[in-house]
Amino acid sequence: MNAPRPPSSPPAGPGEGPEASPPATQGLRVLLIDDGAHRVHLLSEELARQGCEVVGVIEQATLIHDCVLRLQPDVVIVDAESPTRDTLENLATLSARMPRPVVVFAEDADQTPMRRAIKAGVSAYVVAGLQTQRLAPVLQVAIARFEQDLALREELNKAQEQLASRKRIERAKGIFMSEMGLDEDKAYQRLRKLAMDRGETLVQVAQRVIDAHELLRPG
Repeated sequence: MNAPRPPSSPPAGPGEGPEASPPATQGLRVLLIDDGAHRVHLLSEELARQGCEVVGVIEQATLIHDCVLRLQPDVVIVDAESPTRDTLENLATLSARMPRPVVVFAEDADQTPMRRAIKAGVSAYVVAGLQTQRLAPVLQVAIARFEQDLALREELNKAQEQLASRKRIERAKGIFMSEMGLDEDKAYQRLRKLAMDRGETLVQVAQRVIDAHELLRPG
């Protein structure tokens, strides 16, 4: 006689079971900026439903930088009829000093504030109303674009630093060549020896040579 089969488990409902995964926005720290649209309560509710933490809500653009410094949000969301000049100026300052993904929800479809917002470092600019079901994908796109832009900015800064370093080394070599009658190879070897003797980088020694030359050059 065969043993009876155990009763089968009911199928898992939506969001249940071992395969269910948390929302992509789970755990994001969000700073909300009410720039005149006065709908941040809807945003706050939807963000909480998606597992985000609203770390602050502000209405004054001048507080953006200080609040980001103090609250350390992962994302900044601006809710506006049309972003004001003060808000965009403070977002530009934020982008330069403490870059964060920034999303603007706006009602105004005019191209001028949109272009200003993108220039100020906004990662996503959404026109035609606030639709809560679009919030999660918009945040994901904004974060992805921000990370890409940040990587490009870091690559550019690195390339500029490398170019500036090469220019300083070439200038220091030129000083040795003109002042000491050395050829290019011997001037470079002298720079290297100075760097090794002092325990400094080649660029640091090159800058010392340039500074000394500027100091001793007749006015």
